[in-house]
Amino acid sequence: MATIGLGLAALGRPGYINLGHDEDLPPARAVEDLRARTHELLEQAWQAGVRYFDAARSYGLAEEFLGEWLTPERRTELTVGSKWGYTYVAGWRHDAQTHEVKDHSLATFERQWPETLRALGGSPDFYLVHSLTSDSPALEDKRLLDRLRELADSGVRVGLSTSGPRQGETLRKALSSGTPFSAVQATWNVLETSAGPALAEAHDAGWFVVVKEAVANGRLTARAGETPFNEFARQHGAAPDSLAIGAAVAQPWADVVLSGATTAEQLSSNLAYRTDGPLTEFTQQPEQYWTERSALPWI
Repeated sequence: MATIGLGLAALGRPGYINLGHDEDLPPARAVEDLRARTHELLEQAWQAGVRYFDAARSYGLAEEFLGEWLTPERRTELTVGSKWGYTYVAGWRHDAQTHEVKDHSLATFERQWPETLRALGGSPDFYLVHSLTSDSPALEDKRLLDRLRELADSGVRVGLSTSGPRQGETLRKALSSGTPFSAVQATWNVLETSAGPALAEAHDAGWFVVVKEAVANGRLTARAGETPFNEFARQHGAAPDSLAIGAAVAQPWADVVLSGATTAEQLSSNLAYRTDGPLTEFTQQPEQYWTERSALPWI
């Protein structure tokens, strides 16, 4: 069964697409506010036994906040994953027109890898191409793949994260194209299960599988209001997020399921997950799910 990790996508920057994100953070959302909140949740997760922590170059100052919290003793006991390929450009504004810019070129990797090393104070255990899609030139970029192979040979496991309605296609292409990849982070939740078969194939091939967005950016939490899923959770005496997290944890191919909590209460609820069956009655078509996700505002 999978373990829980803490993802810093919503903690490392003032704006994100989670429902109620603006209500979860201190009003000013200044750098020091988010630094303190991130360290608070990292410590809470650590004390609760969480040992996987996830960041990315595009998550504002997430890598820096994580690096500040790490100690040599902790570092030997936990696993750190990060991602490259998107650049944070919002200038610490939650209302910026553009928050991140995608570029999966070798030049971006060569710029961002040293930035990650400086922010974390050393190498992450996993370093993934951020939100790779099946049409990305990265999968055919020999110079980039050779450079990533060098990184893999040094002991850092490289891989990809996926996004969008064709996640399975992207992952299968990476599995079959002779890349140095051996890890994947993908969206899977009770609304969007389409990547499941490909993730099972990756797991069977020895890849490390991380689930992100298990609560669908808040759509599988109480914040979503009166929904069929939330009514099901109420009838079963459970918090919606605990059922959503539990459904992901129960997948036999999952190694880590990320909590994206931004408050202590959310993290506690995520950690108190329940497994109440596959919950297949709530599954959406991928196109519907990703259309609705893309409509979520940055707040």
